[in-house]
Amino acid sequence: MSAQLDIFEKPLRFESLPEVVGAMEQWTDDPLAVEGTRVVVYRGDPKASVMLIGEAPGAEEDRRGQPFVGRSGQLLDQILRAVDLDPERDVFVTNAVFRRPPENRKPTVEEISWYRPWLLEIVRLVDPKVILLVGGVAVQAVLDEKRGITKIRGQWFDWHGRKVMPIFHPAYLLRNPSRTPGSPKALTWRDVQEVRRVVDTMDVDAEQGEASEPGTVAAAGRAEAGEGPERERESTMDPKEGGS
Repeated sequence: MSAQLDIFEKPLRFESLPEVVGAMEQWTDDPLAVEGTRVVVYRGDPKASVMLIGEAPGAEEDRRGQPFVGRSGQLLDQILRAVDLDPERDVFVTNAVFRRPPENRKPTVEEISWYRPWLLEIVRLVDPKVILLVGGVAVQAVLDEKRGITKIRGQWFDWHGRKVMPIFHPAYLLRNPSRTPGSPKALTWRDVQEVRRVVDTMDVDAEQGEASEPGTVAAAGRAEAGEGPERERESTMDPKEGGS
């Protein structure tokens, strides 16, 4: 089965996420199959409006079969929860490369290119409204952006009708633990607050759209009363806090 298709231009190949995951788990000819590591596809909710795309599995991810479950994943979950995004219910988490590279090295350009059509098919099937590109490999896989992550983090990109933002990888935050203004952790806190704002705006717009249809007057009333997602948050993560 050839994997090198542009999923957004070619006829659809898979009808559901379980179908594409099943096909991926049967890989024997992908670039990292020779390493004998397992295929790690996703965790979280496929119905979520927010998707996170990381780089590649590490040792703990390879062992457990889920992305972002090691130290970096623990910090990522803390960051998400700080803006009221439940990692299991509000977010779909995947990677740009689906097997662990040897010695946890950075994936090669060839590896990123090989797995990219499969990533795009997952994006199509999950159909998120917002995508966070966690680290430079994810940026390369999705946007093919030549600028480094430090130049473009926190910026919104329009990509196939979706809002896409690059953010620092949590492993980078672990290596740079300072919480002072302008530090990677402080900038990431600013970025995820902006993501939360955009998600809230989309949620309110959706509620207002539903309120224009029969049977949705109560939802509109809740939004007008300030009981919806626009409520003020008391965050547990500010630039002075965060995991390590």
